[in-house]
Amino acid sequence: MAPTIGIIMGSESDMDVMKGAAEMLHQFDIPYEMTIVSAHRTPDRMSEYAKQAQGRGIKVIIAGAGGAAHLPGMVAANTILPVIGVPVKSSNSIDGWDSVLSILQMPTGVPVATVALNGAKNAGILAAQIVATYDASVAAKLSDYKKLLEDQVMEMVGRVK
Repeated sequence: MAPTIGIIMGSESDMDVMKGAAEMLHQFDIPYEMTIVSAHRTPDRMSEYAKQAQGRGIKVIIAGAGGAAHLPGMVAANTILPVIGVPVKSSNSIDGWDSVLSILQMPTGVPVATVALNGAKNAGILAAQIVATYDASVAAKLSDYKKLLEDQVMEMVGRVK
C-alpha cells in the first residue's frame, strides 16, 4: 500500500524520537514512509522530497529536526501539504528551545503545525486526525483511541479514591 504520511528527520540521531510518530501511525493502520532529509546537508533532496510528495500520494509530512531545525519550515515552503514539525532535543541543542522556536516562529503564509519538544507521538496522532477527515476507518480507530485514553484516566481516578 502506498504511503499516506511522510516522516522525515534531519539525522539518524533523531530516530529515537521520530519512531514515536511511526508507532502511532502503525496503531491506526496508516501507511507511511520514513527517511532522512537534511535541510542543511541535502537541500536539493529536501526540496525534491517536498515538491514530489503530493504527487506520490502523501497527504501529510511529519518533519523532525533538532538544533536550528529548519527542516519543517523549509519543507513547508516547498509544498502545499500540511507539515507537522517535531522539535527534537539534540546534542547540539540549547535545551531544545532553539528547535522549538525555529519550528514555531514561521512567517505568515508558511505555517507549520508544531508539537511539543520530542512530541513525535502527538505528531502521528495529529496526522491521523487529518487523514480521518476523509477516511472513516481511521476516524473510527481514533474514536476508539480517545475512549481508551478516557478509560485509562478513569482507572486512575478509581485508584486515587
